[in-house]
Amino acid sequence: MKNYKGVTTKCVHSGDLIDDKFKGATSPLYPSTSYEYLETTDDKYPRYFNTPNQLALSKKIAILENSDSALLFGSGIAAIFTSLFSFLKSGDHVLFQSSLYGGTINLVVKEFKKFNINYTFVESLEIKDFELELKTNTKIIYIESPSNPLLQVIDLKKIADLAKKNNLISIIDNTFASPINQTPIDFGIDIVLHSATKYLGGHSDILAGTVASSFSKIEKIIESSINYGGNLSDYTVWLLERSIKTLSLRVRAQNENAQKIAEYLDNNKNVDLVFYPGLKSHPQHDLSKKQMTGFGGMLSFVLKNEDKAVDFTKCLKIIKPVMSLGGVESTITSPSLTSHSKLSRDQRKKHGISDGLLRFSVGIEDYIDLENDLSQAFTNI
Repeated sequence: MKNYKGVTTKCVHSGDLIDDKFKGATSPLYPSTSYEYLETTDDKYPRYFNTPNQLALSKKIAILENSDSALLFGSGIAAIFTSLFSFLKSGDHVLFQSSLYGGTINLVVKEFKKFNINYTFVESLEIKDFELELKTNTKIIYIESPSNPLLQVIDLKKIADLAKKNNLISIIDNTFASPINQTPIDFGIDIVLHSATKYLGGHSDILAGTVASSFSKIEKIIESSINYGGNLSDYTVWLLERSIKTLSLRVRAQNENAQKIAEYLDNNKNVDLVFYPGLKSHPQHDLSKKQMTGFGGMLSFVLKNEDKAVDFTKCLKIIKPVMSLGGVESTITSPSLTSHSKLSRDQRKKHGISDGLLRFSVGIEDYIDLENDLSQAFTNI
């Protein structure tokens, strides 16, 4: 394999599936669900995660994450569920960072009790508070950094060290950062997850998830994955591989726009709070500089007049009030109405999710157009 030094080159060329027959510039697509078996020991089948397109893209993901291996799933939540349940059994305990994607919280609260798996949400980002919650049956520490939707940042190396010291598995949801801005395995994290629906896909037209880790842990996850059936369609694998070719360019443009937007909102009289790791006022700004190469395209903010949050989004002309994030187009959403809607109001309040909080996924449009759109919306409310 070629030793590419630049991350943009890795996005374009690593893990390429070569078209040996026609020498095409793009990877060929192999949509077959049935392969010969008489003259091979490799039983190819989509649910076994070993079709040509799956293997090639998994290699690209692993290279971008600096991991040994990777897997592709039908959604981010499928990647999360399978990774957790590959290492858990009845009676085990998991430590979770409290500020997480609402779907992850819902998965834990609704499903863990069915399997007699215990859990603790740690309210603090301090490592000592995670250590205080450790139990003799703790098996996994699960974090998300930056977190959805409050952009909290946790010390990856300290979490990894704590896990290793206690013979635990550390897992991170790296969706908000993307592998362009952060590679947690370099800090000692064991398993890295992505909702590839977001930045890896990048065009709001792909539903997928990824897992990156060591060979041994990926093999363990595969054992469960084959039974759970959460593999990704090879058609979507091919589309995702195409999308990742521009990942570095897209994310860097989004980083630049988001920094400017965060500074604009931070100085706007209509805004009460802005959450963005690139702001010096962010409580983990210095830590973010140490473990991220870019601060990402995600930010959130709270309007001074919280009752006007929905009206504000309706006034926007370019920025789309839609669910999800990470696409080339700028989008805005109310977490209390979307990503965290399955939580009760009290649960949302406990996690810092007010009804006036808006999550902004900054796209690749020209900055001046985004600022003008925000400005006219503020004027109209």
